[in-house]
Amino acid sequence: MHFTTARVATPINRVHFSQRQDHAAPVTPGGNMPQNTTRTAYRACNLCEAICGLEFKLDGDRIASIRGDDADPFSRGHICPKAVALKDIHEDPDRLRQPMKRSGDSWQQIGWDEAYELAAEQLATLIQQHGNNAVGFYAGNPSVHNLGTLLGIQHFARLLKTRSAFSASSVDQLPQQLTSLLMFGHQFLIPIPDIDRTDYFLILGGNPIASNGSMMTVPDVARRLKAIQSRGGKVVVIDPRRSETAEIASEHHFIRPGSDAALLMAMINVIRGDDGFQPNPALPLKNLDAALAAIAHVTPAAAAAVTGIGADQIVRMAREFAHAKSAIAYGRIGACLQPFGTLAQWLVQLLNIVTGNLDREGGTMATTPLIPISGPGTRPGHHAKWASRVRGLPESGGELPVAALAEEILTPGDGQIRAMVTTCGNPVLSTPNGRQLDAALASLDFMLSIDIYRNETTRHAHLILPPTSALNHDHYDLIFNAFGVRNVARYNDALWARPEDERYDWEIFAGIGQRLAARLGRDITPLPALEHIVGGMLAKSPQSQGQSVASLRQTPHGIDLGPLVPSLASRIETVDLQIDCAPPPMLADMARFNRDLLAPAPGAPLQLIGRRHVRSNNSWMHNYHRLVKGKPRHHLMMHPDDVAARGLRSGQLVEIASRIGIIRVELEASPAVMPGVVCLPHGFGHDRSGTRLHLAQQHAGVSYNDLSDHALLDAISGNAALNGLPVQVTAAA
Repeated sequence: MHFTTARVATPINRVHFSQRQDHAAPVTPGGNMPQNTTRTAYRACNLCEAICGLEFKLDGDRIASIRGDDADPFSRGHICPKAVALKDIHEDPDRLRQPMKRSGDSWQQIGWDEAYELAAEQLATLIQQHGNNAVGFYAGNPSVHNLGTLLGIQHFARLLKTRSAFSASSVDQLPQQLTSLLMFGHQFLIPIPDIDRTDYFLILGGNPIASNGSMMTVPDVARRLKAIQSRGGKVVVIDPRRSETAEIASEHHFIRPGSDAALLMAMINVIRGDDGFQPNPALPLKNLDAALAAIAHVTPAAAAAVTGIGADQIVRMAREFAHAKSAIAYGRIGACLQPFGTLAQWLVQLLNIVTGNLDREGGTMATTPLIPISGPGTRPGHHAKWASRVRGLPESGGELPVAALAEEILTPGDGQIRAMVTTCGNPVLSTPNGRQLDAALASLDFMLSIDIYRNETTRHAHLILPPTSALNHDHYDLIFNAFGVRNVARYNDALWARPEDERYDWEIFAGIGQRLAARLGRDITPLPALEHIVGGMLAKSPQSQGQSVASLRQTPHGIDLGPLVPSLASRIETVDLQIDCAPPPMLADMARFNRDLLAPAPGAPLQLIGRRHVRSNNSWMHNYHRLVKGKPRHHLMMHPDDVAARGLRSGQLVEIASRIGIIRVELEASPAVMPGVVCLPHGFGHDRSGTRLHLAQQHAGVSYNDLSDHALLDAISGNAALNGLPVQVTAAA
């Protein structure tokens, strides 16, 4: 996930608010549950997109054990190391449980009513003095993994009416959402790989073995990838690093960071030259000729010069892809976090289109979940309806690129952000130029964080309001069921009711919201309990198949609703109901592509890329012994030839310098990275003072985003180009 905050504005508008819930009264989700008995409970893991089914052995209010749920029809007993850390999160002594108010460098616990009043008073004052946009909002990655937060964010954001909205989407999958909006008419109408029936899986910049999917909900992905090979198919990985997925793939090709678009153009042109185009006749396509004309000049030889992949290999891959019985082109985070991220995602779709693999079994298809997040009654999204105040960066789906956040706080003038509300996020470690954002947050008039930790970001808050443990409330995976490689559903009951002195996430948003609305003279509709919201969504869904919360509760292991089915042709939401193969922003960006990628400046420096680990989840899974034990993972990887050329040695301390910063880190010589590329993990840097993350501080590492440049962006979407960062590496003095 890095999935990050999907725009909850889409599904919430489907809810029928016919049953109200008084937020002042504690709610016991799932009925009356015994607190002092030994029992077994089932629940999906909410820590990543794979949503693996888990079996909990509970001894009263204690978790005795966690294992994979063998009866889950989707995950089939699979479990990764993160799942067992749910116990560590639930019991973590560093996890906050009551409101904390900061005074200087000290913190004191206060009551919930006092906290709600303080937050409402401060926010209302700043809105009344400086306008709605003076309050900024940032939602981090975990918010999409928690239905209460997901719905609460939307509810609260409508009350704020601010255009200063940001999320982790713009350091992740924004190019994918924007491509779907421009081509298919809805930002969440994202074709998902039919991994269980494909014969050829081309993965660009993805590492599903470590991520457990990502924009593709796919538990037990290693077994599924091996099954492709077992039935005679191929898994081909394109990545500047020989990742964990590349290690088990049929073949792996190094590629220079940021050049995926050139590879894809050349592959499409090879297939065109072979007269191999076979688009799906059921799809309503338009402007395909215009798209092909715009990229026709990129030959395998031209692509080889910039990608580092041989022209003969490009030709062979293109032909194998085109001739496979079924094939998938899948571009993930490495294909997003680059200066040509939206172009790359557009070309992924074009490759699937011209080979007839869009909307077919074994290719990519739109999902048909019980509760859809696209289609009638949802919001398709929009792009460039307004722009950021300082740099004029375009909004997407109502959010501005997070690379603009610091400057919007630091630059005086009308619309300057003077207060921030953050939820479930740590942008100081996860967004570009973290040191600049660190300074910006310290300058705010008021900062409110809804978070369970005092981390590198929330240490700047004047008030932290922590939601209760995720295991204390019901959950339904609204987003990840909609991105599944099969159509599945599961309703999770709370393992226990929340403690009396803690609050659910949606209670916190509602508690502040009611008081803020009263001060501003605005209306706010109370949120019902989560089971009523899910029930309302199911009742209004054309795809619910008669399911209800009650029926889902009767199947605690989840239900399998079958494989993906071709349905995209009837679900296009563009104005003319046709797939636009040549959106104007993509064609307009070809001039920059021709100038900056096909004709690069000579003597390019080293390029920095990130990496992730199955025991990590961005910046927030480093405070649990089960996940940080073992060999340190925060070193810099460099190819042995580059190490020798610079007179360096493996194991020594080196300095990495970018345009905006310098950090020191231990070097590891490794042939797993491409020559000319260095690789550093994302999400570390737990050495700031004022946090309450004792174990993470012992494994502090360095922050990738103390090097990443807020000025390097994908020009179309404004997504941060965190990968391919130009750097110099020298011996530390």
